[in-house]
Parts: sequence; structure tokens; C-alpha cells
Amino acid sequence: MEQRITLVTLGVSDLPRARRFYEALGWRGQEVEETVFFQAGGLALVLWGREKLARDCGLEPEPPVRFSGIVLAHNVRSDAEVDELLAAVERAGGTVTKPAAVNAVGFYSSAFADPDGHVWEVACNPGFPLAEDGSVTVPDFGVSPQA
Repeated sequence: MEQRITLVTLGVSDLPRARRFYEALGWRGQEVEETVFFQAGGLALVLWGREKLARDCGLEPEPPVRFSGIVLAHNVRSDAEVDELLAAVERAGGTVTKPAAVNAVGFYSSAFADPDGHVWEVACNPGFPLAEDGSVTVPDFGVSPQA
């Protein structure tokens, strides 16, 4: 298997509400057969009814849990962008779950949950610089910085 993720699909309880939330953050999606697709750099974020998604995976749908063990991340280029995005999240109906601050590793970050409880980290991490197109490349952690 090649190391690649092409789609991230979020099971949602109310598709129109979920779409409105992400579009209020500036994302632009298109709906096809009760599924909303957003282009997100080199992959796609997909919104699909939670019960339909579970059944499509051969699972029985269960009530939503508060924390699924998965966190999506959105890196930005400045601390101010972190703050701006959090304000947009609150205006759109999301919940800031961790206020923005310098974290234990030393970079500025925060976290929020969308209306279905999907958690996102928002960070300005100089260790993961963004390319012009917004993509990130995992650094070589075996190389020590030169003094």
C-alpha cells in the first residue's frame, strides 16, 4: 500500500448544517447524491450522513461519541491566522475546545469541534512550514538543526 490519503470522510448527523458550517469558514463544496465534497489541497474532505457512512463500511451506526480518537489538523502561517480562524469557527457555530496559546512543544495552537464533534487542531508550527500551495512536508526528524 502506498503512503497516501485521498479522502477524509466525516459522518455527520445533519448534512445541510455541516455544509453550512464549513462553508461559513470559507470552504466551497459541491453536493452529489446527499454527499458534500470539498477540495482540500491534494485530498478531499467529504461530509456524508453518519448512518449511511457506517453502513457503507459494514458497521452498525452508533450514537456519536464526544471524542473519536481522531483529530484533523489545519496549519496556518501566523499566530494571527489561528486567532482569526477561531473567531470564524465560533461565528459559524463550532466550539473552541482549547483556547489558542503556546503549547508545551513551543508553537501556537488551539482546537475546536465542528457541530458534529469532529475535532480540529489549528496551529502555526514553524517546524512544519507550509508551501505556497498550503501543503506540508513532514520534516526529517533525524537531522539536528545547525547551531
